[in-house]
Amino acid sequence: MSATTADQPAVAPETLIDRTAVVAIFVFAGIAALTLLAAPVIAVQLGAQFSLTPSNIGLFFTTELGAMSLATIPSYWWLTRVECRLAARIGIAVMVIGNLLACLAHAFPLLLAARFVAGLGEGSLMILCMTSAGMAPNKDRVFGIWVVGQLLLGALGLVVLPPLFARFGLAALFVIVAAIMLAATPLAGALPRRIRPHATAGSAPARLGGRVLPALGILAVLAFYISLGGVWTFIGRIAGDAGIAAGTSAQILSVATLFGIAGALAAAFVGNRSQRWAMVTLGCGVMIVALAMLLGGPTLLRFSVAAYAFKCAWTFVLPFILASVSQLDRSGRLMTTVNMTIGAGLAIGPGIAGAIIQATGGFQQMLIAALATLILAFVLILPAARAGRA
Repeated sequence: MSATTADQPAVAPETLIDRTAVVAIFVFAGIAALTLLAAPVIAVQLGAQFSLTPSNIGLFFTTELGAMSLATIPSYWWLTRVECRLAARIGIAVMVIGNLLACLAHAFPLLLAARFVAGLGEGSLMILCMTSAGMAPNKDRVFGIWVVGQLLLGALGLVVLPPLFARFGLAALFVIVAAIMLAATPLAGALPRRIRPHATAGSAPARLGGRVLPALGILAVLAFYISLGGVWTFIGRIAGDAGIAAGTSAQILSVATLFGIAGALAAAFVGNRSQRWAMVTLGCGVMIVALAMLLGGPTLLRFSVAAYAFKCAWTFVLPFILASVSQLDRSGRLMTTVNMTIGAGLAIGPGIAGAIIQATGGFQQMLIAALATLILAFVLILPAARAGRA
């Protein structure tokens, strides 16, 4: 059996995804992640509207992200028992209810409860998007589109939301999300009907990998997001420590968003045209070099190049990492575990990085630890990436 054939599981016709399903993945994933990707402007509005402390602002995002991760637990039961299209409509309904409740919340505890409800719907939709993307023959390309949707809608949110907040407050965000999800409800019919437990049982990676490769893949995703979350949370502080003005570093990081979109578009374009292990090696290699450039107090030019390269490589390699794991998914449940792993990595990374910075009084040891964690992620994902051609 050729490598290309091995990477294309024999699935029932009703589990295949078409272009309309890809559009659904693009929209649902982008809206589900909007609150987190537009976090900088939402955090400012939270502080102004509710007079919150930084810890309470952090609690707001932790509550929503935690709910998105907790949505993984019930999905282990319903993913192979409930029709995906029905599950998507339920997830949309939960999101809409959570956002409408958030509009009515005039006290912070009530707002947290509403965002927890919305997060459960967001997490369920994200699981359906990731699992559906993993069922595509050209899964690398679809995961690239999955990333592009989140980055584009997140960038749009950063531009559009501040003037709306100035006039309508946080309710503007919640109404917009609820309205978009209601309008996008028909796209739920484009998702595959069901996740088949036997869908990839006959593929070569599934037979050869057993339980080892999936476990390594999950650990790789966790290590990748721990490294990523730790570095990107404090990258502005790294610039300030090197003597770069806050306004200048903010402009650099804004431009880096465009490089991130370009990286994801490149992954979507390359798709199944190349060996997956080569793309993983290229992306991780550039990220490692970019992190090394941040060591030792970077100059303005070095910081700029490192930030642009890191953001572009991160969004480029992520679809190939997720595709490498998804090819090992014999039950449809592995990608739901990936959803929880991503949330865990994003939560753990900044905490570990902050503790290292506080203990050492600088950023050097944190960057070295992030480098080591990223190299570990690359080593762990490489066997899965080599198991099949993109």
